[in-house]
Amino acid sequence: MRSECVLTNAAVVLPDGIVHGTVCLADGLVRTVDEGNTALPGSVDLEGDYLIPGLIELHTDNMEGHLRPRPGVQWPSALAALISHDVQVTGAGITTVLDSICCGDLHRERDRSALLATSVEAVRSGREKDVLRADHMLHLRCEVCDPAVVDLFAPYADEPGLHLVSLMDHTPGQRQFTSMDKYRQYYRGKHLSWSDEEFEQNIDELRAQQTRHAEPNRAALLGLCRARNIPAASHDDTTAEQVRQADEEGISISEFPTSVEAAREARERGIGIVMGAPNVVRGGSHSGNVSALDLARLGLLDILSSDYVPASLLHSAFLLHEKLGVPLHEAIGTVTSAPAQFLQLSDRGAVSPGKRADLAQVRLVDGYPVVRTVYRQGTRIL
Repeated sequence: MRSECVLTNAAVVLPDGIVHGTVCLADGLVRTVDEGNTALPGSVDLEGDYLIPGLIELHTDNMEGHLRPRPGVQWPSALAALISHDVQVTGAGITTVLDSICCGDLHRERDRSALLATSVEAVRSGREKDVLRADHMLHLRCEVCDPAVVDLFAPYADEPGLHLVSLMDHTPGQRQFTSMDKYRQYYRGKHLSWSDEEFEQNIDELRAQQTRHAEPNRAALLGLCRARNIPAASHDDTTAEQVRQADEEGISISEFPTSVEAAREARERGIGIVMGAPNVVRGGSHSGNVSALDLARLGLLDILSSDYVPASLLHSAFLLHEKLGVPLHEAIGTVTSAPAQFLQLSDRGAVSPGKRADLAQVRLVDGYPVVRTVYRQGTRIL
């Protein structure tokens, strides 16, 4: 039996509003939520800070930066790298994290492809050894134009921690890279030695590869997901037609739509719309695509994801409130209850009786949300 914990004098962010009150935790769950303070011996005074659900992150490649801190450098211990990443996400108020790992690659970056098995094994080991603060799950990002992607994915289809699969197509000239100038700028930073002729040849090869492999691989991957009830996401939808196809295939999440057109179609079809928290914090997309704030103004945003900066997740939710006037409880919902809903994690994502006691204490300092303490299943982990 877990001991009780009473948190009092908190601005408790509930699904439908904010109350000043007290939350009692027991056996890893929220037992009660009451208005007003308590003077019970042993109760923890939160000094008027916000008490919010622990954040739920469905797409972050932050672990990769710890596994490969410099180009060509792989950290000797994958588990140590994961633990370092875990400390960082916990410090950002994240209690459930889907570590997004690339499965397949258009450009045959061997060191990145090699991280697939290493990363999955690290997460598996960290869970089994119970050395992680946050609850780590897997999100496999499948590059559908890679001829080998289905074979790469198949060994992990029954991995217990797999909770999301996204289908990516980074072929130049569409989706994220509709602008060829942006594509050139992005990949020339990685392949400085390419001549103009080599660059054009690479584009032709990638387009031919898409024609041969994208659709059959997409169908095979979705079949594997449907058979296991694993939620699937489309990635970088640009057109209404791409969203319609995703809906017909049973896809429930649209990750980082690049246009208002795609986001509107997703809304009409009940597909969850995910945008990047760094996009909100920076005020725009690093790829030159649609602004997350613009979509939020139009009511076309359901979920925020930290993508490549864990600290951006909480900050972006508060910015929705500050810049757009979104009620704070609704803004917090984009990083808690909404991802829980679309990931089918019905046991968490809200400060409500019976839900997991995954919580974060947050104080505004000069307008910036600072995480002070974090609880996972009623146990303080920060």
